[in-house]
Amino acid sequence: MEALLRFGESIVALIIGLAIGAVILYYAGYSPWEAYYQLFYNAVLDKYGFARSLAEAAPLILTGITFAVGVRAGLFNIGAEGQLYFGALGAAIVAWLAYRMPVLNSPLGTIAAYALGVILASLLALIAAVLKVWRGVHEVVSTIMLNWIAFWIVEFMRIHYLFDPHDATKTIPVPPGARLPILLPDSELSATIIVSVGFALLTYYLLWYTVTGYELRASGLSPKAARYAGMDPNKSIIIAFIVGGVAAGLAGAGEVLGRPPHYAITSGLSNLLNMGFDGITVALIGANHPIGVIFAGILLGVLKSGASYMQIFAGVPLEMVRIIEGIIVIALAVPGTLHMVREYLQRRKKLTQLREQEAGKSHGFEGSGLQPSGAQQQ
Repeated sequence: MEALLRFGESIVALIIGLAIGAVILYYAGYSPWEAYYQLFYNAVLDKYGFARSLAEAAPLILTGITFAVGVRAGLFNIGAEGQLYFGALGAAIVAWLAYRMPVLNSPLGTIAAYALGVILASLLALIAAVLKVWRGVHEVVSTIMLNWIAFWIVEFMRIHYLFDPHDATKTIPVPPGARLPILLPDSELSATIIVSVGFALLTYYLLWYTVTGYELRASGLSPKAARYAGMDPNKSIIIAFIVGGVAAGLAGAGEVLGRPPHYAITSGLSNLLNMGFDGITVALIGANHPIGVIFAGILLGVLKSGASYMQIFAGVPLEMVRIIEGIIVIALAVPGTLHMVREYLQRRKKLTQLREQEAGKSHGFEGSGLQPSGAQQQ
């Protein structure tokens, strides 16, 4: 029932966002019907358009998992952006090595690229986890700083070491033998969508069907209660960061291994920018649930893919397209945001009540003029 309620809220939010966008389009002098027809028809009903929508959705599902797992553990992990950059860096390094080690121009190179990308992204996530657990540094502060550190490290490597000798605006491309297979010929859709959906389903199993996932969710709801029950909230924090790092690393490596035409990191990381931050929107729309994240990622992929068709076929300027897209995304994210804020306030209220009860008991005991016995003290 809760899942159906969340789904209904998302549908209502989508209708509201579309309605607001239609009003803006109408008063700006454009036909809302034509604009939305071109958006949804080309991005959903056309097989090549839908393939592009799924290609757009693949990394967003994974970065959405990064944020969603963090929320389940009581964290506000916004480090998917930087971790995605490091995942792409791992794949770019293997691509660079493949031209010197022909054995990597094969599926072995694909596996090595994914492995190195996941390792680098997980190490970056682990830095934020260590700062959180052992030094008390808030994850928002640490992950924002790490995002920028990751950006400039990857850009430095792209410019000075991994550049393509024939085109200095990007890294050396992944050789054909190590690329992910294209699922629909002459489209952008590769096996990255299979990796994304598969990892999301694996995360769902981890969170709801394993002891580790139960402890992670329990620690996120109430660290004190979890600790009282014999769980270790710090362990759950570290696991949440590592799982999120693996997801973002897969997303970044997948964009290099399976996204034509570049198969590389482009100048200024332009083909990777904001995918990590868009994952926050995906997680909010999907109610921070792995299954919800899959559908939310596809929906956002449809919007991103359809936006270009709205511009080309309906004649809507790019700036107006971005405005409409932003309005729809904000409307979709509102229900998830309200739920997250409501849950946070409820936890704060319960914690305050517990503290008041403890303080009241202590005050009443002291005011009675009695002292506890030795057994009570023990």
